[in-house]
Amino acid sequence: MEPIAVVGLTARLPGAPTIDAFWRNQRDGVESISRFSAEQLTDVGWPKEMITHPDYVPAAGVIEDADRFDADFFGYTREQAEISDPQQRIFAESVWHALEDTGHDPARFDGSIGVYAGCFANKYLPLNLLANARFRGSLAAFSARPYNDKDFLATRAAYLCDLRGPAMTVQSACSTSLVAIHLACQALLGHECDMALAGGVALPIPLIGGYPVVAGGIFARDGHCRPFDASSSGTVPGYGVAVVALRRLSDALADNDNIRALILGSALNNDGSSKFGFNAPSMQAQAEVIATAQAVAGVSAESIGYVEAHGTGTPLGDPIELAGLTQAFGTKERGYCAIGSAKANIGHLDAAAGAAGFARAVLALQHAEIPPSINYDAPNPALLLERTPFYVPTTARPWPRGATPRRAGVSAFAVGGTNAHIVLEEAPAPGPAAPGPREHHLLLLSARTPQALDDAAAALARRLESDDDLHLADVAHTLQVGRRAFAHRRHLVCRDRAEAVAALRAPAAPGAAGPRRSVFVFPGASAHRPGAAEEVYRSEAAFAREVDHCADLARPLLGDDLRALLLPTTWNGSRTAPGRGDGSTGTDPRATALAAFTLQWALARLWQSWGVQPAAVVGDGDGEYVAKCLAGVLDLPDALAALARARTSADPSPAGTGAGAFADVLREAAARPDHVLLVMGPADRLARALTRQEDTRHLTALPSLGSADTDRADLATLLDTLGTLWQVGTDIDWDAVRGTARPRRVSLPGYPFQRSRYWIGPDTGSYEPLGLEEASWTSR
Repeated sequence: MEPIAVVGLTARLPGAPTIDAFWRNQRDGVESISRFSAEQLTDVGWPKEMITHPDYVPAAGVIEDADRFDADFFGYTREQAEISDPQQRIFAESVWHALEDTGHDPARFDGSIGVYAGCFANKYLPLNLLANARFRGSLAAFSARPYNDKDFLATRAAYLCDLRGPAMTVQSACSTSLVAIHLACQALLGHECDMALAGGVALPIPLIGGYPVVAGGIFARDGHCRPFDASSSGTVPGYGVAVVALRRLSDALADNDNIRALILGSALNNDGSSKFGFNAPSMQAQAEVIATAQAVAGVSAESIGYVEAHGTGTPLGDPIELAGLTQAFGTKERGYCAIGSAKANIGHLDAAAGAAGFARAVLALQHAEIPPSINYDAPNPALLLERTPFYVPTTARPWPRGATPRRAGVSAFAVGGTNAHIVLEEAPAPGPAAPGPREHHLLLLSARTPQALDDAAAALARRLESDDDLHLADVAHTLQVGRRAFAHRRHLVCRDRAEAVAALRAPAAPGAAGPRRSVFVFPGASAHRPGAAEEVYRSEAAFAREVDHCADLARPLLGDDLRALLLPTTWNGSRTAPGRGDGSTGTDPRATALAAFTLQWALARLWQSWGVQPAAVVGDGDGEYVAKCLAGVLDLPDALAALARARTSADPSPAGTGAGAFADVLREAAARPDHVLLVMGPADRLARALTRQEDTRHLTALPSLGSADTDRADLATLLDTLGTLWQVGTDIDWDAVRGTARPRRVSLPGYPFQRSRYWIGPDTGSYEPLGLEEASWTSR
């Protein structure tokens, strides 16, 4: 089968609000299990008789701010947010972040995007909402189901993020999210969608808490999960969410996506009844699903260097899992494949466990490093580890490439017997970069609120400071094409990361975008200065084509090449001009006029190629020739010929109308506050003229080139104006702006959600101690 590319990854996991923090914790061997005081547990509603019970363990892997949500971002009212299961809320935020991590804005994505995901049992509705009299007596009680039921997890995210592919909730207990990833791969291979998001979320209620140690249960008495260790007594609950974005490899390569890893094959099965109980695992079924996934992937077991195991740390489950793995691998090689489990660090995330383990394996491949297995001192003797292909790494270690690419397996097994296994391979080496000719880069940021915009700028500055591998061309491209454009915007133009960081940390006056229409202003030969557009000519192919075309048309009129005047350094330095080639065109007034015409015409055509279309055009002096040509009154050869004749006879404009008509047009534009003046050249003279006229003072004049009295590069000025146009609401064709360059999409900080607490609790402030009256509750 065609490999599936992992092009996006996001998570909120215990001790890790981001996927990068999750990897740091895994690499550094951090245990993110929290232990709670009796006061903390009582405050969130745990009954005193439970938390003081000798068999209650006050430990779990929890996440911060699970009761908070950015309701405004998703268009929720306060009531809608308050009656919504926190699992639906944080899953929607994570889907948005996963989309951003791909570098694709779904509004501009060429194809359909599907969602496959599952969640832990909904506890918010029965334990919180239905235990609240105000809620029960409100009309909101009649509309709460779609905000709480599992059925609506995936479809709610698809609705909030406007995703048009298949959306389905997947439920298979502990293997839910890995099953969801498998189904997403099948949907991509069957062309049911062109990108698929898959994952899971688990948020029990209350949002912090411990667990009872039940006779025959899976939870550890000491509050630590110790996969494969001799002293392990079980697992620990974990809370959180993980979402992965997937594409067919061919599509990901075509779009220069950030490929983190490849899925080579996957498989599902069920234990059936060939085991001693419904809750028990089946060694044979686990072996079969692993072997099937390897067969689908077409790889040998000897080529797999790491397995992210289900690894619950239970005395029964670990030996059965290792026996199944050993049978599936079917090799006589011993001790060559590392084995580990994220559950040691973050606990067992139930429906989200498979996606969390998947993320750990993907990151290990991406960083070419095998993370340590913590809480491990000596192997469980029942594993017979020395007779298997596996070893348990206790320290982080480099993962060298062997005769084959690095490969990993990921397992998830569930109570009820639905088993999943996925075979991963490291991402293909990226193709050679094809950087564009620009020395400056335009970075864009937008948000729904001013505070979120400030937070986004700060987060990007931190990333640029900390990641030496980021190239500004890739960052600029990702921000231009891979982010939704919201109302509050800012932009910056920079040459290197140091400039970018300084600009991002400087105070800014962002503008709220609104519909703006551009008036193209052609200032005529009076604004011409030789060499003004050399950098633009070298970097912008669309501009250079128009200059070259005008030069060819003007050559018979001048007997020389006007590029010798327009581009003296570029044309006379590295290239030889036709004709005399000595720059003598500079003494001919026709040449000056035609060079100015060419410059302004080429700038106008460049703006149009970028998607900036004029609502009106106006020319000052012989700039009228350019305006009439762009408006279709004159064609290009006739306009150049007419201007040459006019300069010979010293007639400055086609109708002799030199300043009255120009002022009239400016006054008309001033009467329309949604207009902006886009000058095809420097704008300083026009800006000074506007300040002298009361009725045009509020007009904005934006330059296409820098003025003679500034040391700012002309390309920087051009890009700054492009950013300003975007900032005030102009739609830009960013693919055209990219030109022939092939920048990559890169992983950048996600949207800084502005979260507030939305919570309805039970009237009593505490939860019923279910099961305490039953003797089977305790292990004593």
